[in-house]
Amino acid sequence: MAESRWSPESWRSKPVEQAPVYRDAQALAEVEKQLAGFPPLVFAGEARKLKRALGKAAAGEAFLLQGGDCAESFAEHSADNIRDFFRVFLQMAVVMTFAGSSPVVKVGRIAGQFAKPRSAGTETIGGVELPSYRGDIINDIGFTPEAREPDPRRQLEAYRQSAATLNLLRAFAGGGYANLENVHRWMLGFVKDSPQSGRYQELADRITETLGFMRAIGLDTEAHPELRATDFYTSHEALLLGFEQAMTRVDSTTGDWYATSGHMIWIGDRTRQLNGAHVEYCRGVKNPIGLKCGPSLKPDDLIRLIDALDPEQEPGRLTLICRFGADKVEAHLPPLIRAVKREGRKVLWSCDPMHGNTIKSASGYKTRPFERIVGEIKSFFAVHRAEGSYAGGVHLEMTGKDVTECTGGARAISEADLHDRYHTYCDPRLNAEQAIEVAFLVAELLKAERLAAGVKHVEAAE
Repeated sequence: MAESRWSPESWRSKPVEQAPVYRDAQALAEVEKQLAGFPPLVFAGEARKLKRALGKAAAGEAFLLQGGDCAESFAEHSADNIRDFFRVFLQMAVVMTFAGSSPVVKVGRIAGQFAKPRSAGTETIGGVELPSYRGDIINDIGFTPEAREPDPRRQLEAYRQSAATLNLLRAFAGGGYANLENVHRWMLGFVKDSPQSGRYQELADRITETLGFMRAIGLDTEAHPELRATDFYTSHEALLLGFEQAMTRVDSTTGDWYATSGHMIWIGDRTRQLNGAHVEYCRGVKNPIGLKCGPSLKPDDLIRLIDALDPEQEPGRLTLICRFGADKVEAHLPPLIRAVKREGRKVLWSCDPMHGNTIKSASGYKTRPFERIVGEIKSFFAVHRAEGSYAGGVHLEMTGKDVTECTGGARAISEADLHDRYHTYCDPRLNAEQAIEVAFLVAELLKAERLAAGVKHVEAAE
């Protein structure tokens, strides 16, 4: 497959999974033509910069924090929601950076995460069967025949919302909002109010001391752009391939093709067929690519996918996003790691502790127990330690809002609490407090890894 000619539309000759059926082919073609003339949302140089950062993470010199909404919605698009998400994301990154003593690569599931794969093509409520909701870029969540009809014009709204979101994120990242002093003040508020404040106070004190030392030697955060700004990238699942094709452009400086819909795109666990349309599209663009790896993925098939998606073994090109479920990590992850090591492939390993841990509560809500999420992350790190490889990232569905969608955590959200603020359009997300709790957990694991690596280094020197 790797030797066949690629073009932005060559995916159309392959079997395509999870694709909506549009009744009006002419309207779809007109929308895709219009999108193809729109300005890019992101630029090739930004994608290359992210790839270099991910290459460092794959080499054990950085850590990937990837997270954001399960599915963005048109109705909830607001400056406040974007700000609240970005604020929590920055807090998480600072916690991980200080504990792990390594850079954190910040990639949001935002400004393009509108399409969702579904386990069934239809759903039935009260004896009425309608097409499944596939994300706001395709149809509406309302349970009526009109709402569930795929509408190509929704792609134009998704583009406009992505552009507006990116505009605000760039302003936040570079305009002083990300100042380290600000982020630390927000975190101190979280620590003070958290039921687990004792656990977190030590790290907060360390950051306070470090900032005090910096000020004492004349390092003013306002005067140093690296302390008052940050690099922030966007990502989404490249599910709706007509939209992705329309947003695929040639980079004028290299002649290479890039997906300009987001800095990083990924292939889902349901669409990773070797001869399928999604692998065909993604193999031809030069962006960093993510590949979701679930329990059904066999080691030999993973190697074939790596060969197709990263034939040049380019650092930072491929991130393997593992989503097994807390009770399946120890059985399924080691064979994949061993196959990759045996073949000498260089990839970034990331843990998605969300998608394998979804259950339905007694009251009918989809939820994710916090202890299972934490359990999968711990098992992911433990397996990598045992296999001599690097646990290089986490991939979370989270929000900056105070929702009640995942049970557990420091506030001990119960099944009875789920109905209070269950706002997700699709899958349950960590709320702001739970997300920062996860960051502290990962920080502790990174610190343990760093200390273990230091011991090995000393032993080798002796």
